[in-house]
Amino acid sequence: MSGPSSLALPRRPRPGTVPSRPRAAVALVLALVALALLCAASLYIGSRLVPPATVGRILVDAATHVGSEESVQQRADALGIVVQDYSAVASLRVPRTVIALAAGAALGLAGALMQVLTRNPLAEPGILGVNAGAAFAVVLAIVLVGASSPAAFVAACLVGAFVATLAVFTIGTLGAGVITPERLTLAGVALGAVLAGLTSAFRLSAPREYSILLIWESGDLSQRGWDTAAPSLPVAAAGVVLALALAGAMNVLSLGEDMAASLGAHVQRTRMLMVLAITLLAGSATALAGPIVFLGLMAPHVARWTVGPDQTRLLPLAALLSAAIMVLADVLARVVLWPGEVPVGIVTALIGAPVLIVLARRRRASSI
Repeated sequence: MSGPSSLALPRRPRPGTVPSRPRAAVALVLALVALALLCAASLYIGSRLVPPATVGRILVDAATHVGSEESVQQRADALGIVVQDYSAVASLRVPRTVIALAAGAALGLAGALMQVLTRNPLAEPGILGVNAGAAFAVVLAIVLVGASSPAAFVAACLVGAFVATLAVFTIGTLGAGVITPERLTLAGVALGAVLAGLTSAFRLSAPREYSILLIWESGDLSQRGWDTAAPSLPVAAAGVVLALALAGAMNVLSLGEDMAASLGAHVQRTRMLMVLAITLLAGSATALAGPIVFLGLMAPHVARWTVGPDQTRLLPLAALLSAAIMVLADVLARVVLWPGEVPVGIVTALIGAPVLIVLARRRRASSI
């Protein structure tokens, strides 16, 4: 049976199969429009349905009174609206939407980078143990040192993601000394399984912290606010900038190491920068929303099917699509059991399974 790399061999596109620039531009515009509509729905929909006109007034007022010492009650009275509406939009839904946007975009880009790095169309942030390393580090921080601040979670996620990535690359190069997609994949799966088992062991050994870990691991965004977003967003932004800057080098790397080297590319430097970008993206996304699955697989495949394998077009579209899927999942999480809600991580899993079945049947979407 062929390995993961056999699915990822570069294919010379047939005439007429490479999407044109206008098609890529249209796809980006449509993705932006869809994302804007979903963000509007995220601000409108919840346990309280706030009228769109009221949402607009609240957003304008909140933006013009940043840092004001006036209370939410005073601002609501000044606008002549119910204080619950003002609080729901300004204090809960705006930061929650921003977190969903940032985490979704970060996971989509991390998945796209990982698929090129491993030359494996089934790769995602979990396949190299990055998410598992970040989650395990958070568990250790909570259980062993009693960490509770969002900044501590961000630091733990980044350290865990970085250490796990280094461990995978170290394990993958033992003996042969050569990094191959197969060795990376096997090392990542093995390390991820070990860390997941250790995470469960620590969680079960600390009953008092169990509820905190369960909420965080399920990807429940209802407990996230600006205190979570503030330390994570700069890290995610740095990862996004680095990932987009690597798009051209990734196009060369996707041709294969030998071909890339013959074209004068710095293969190892590009790989190390991609590892750094994946660490920043996956670590910040895990800190923002917990271990979310499937987004890193779905969005890059849809983008590749839409605009082709050119990373300069694929990466921006993958970021927009994954952000849109994340916001959609968060909106659905609020209405599935309305007026209650379910963790967004469960919804992304339910969305991802049928989408991946469809994508797996498309040969073009499954190649890198």
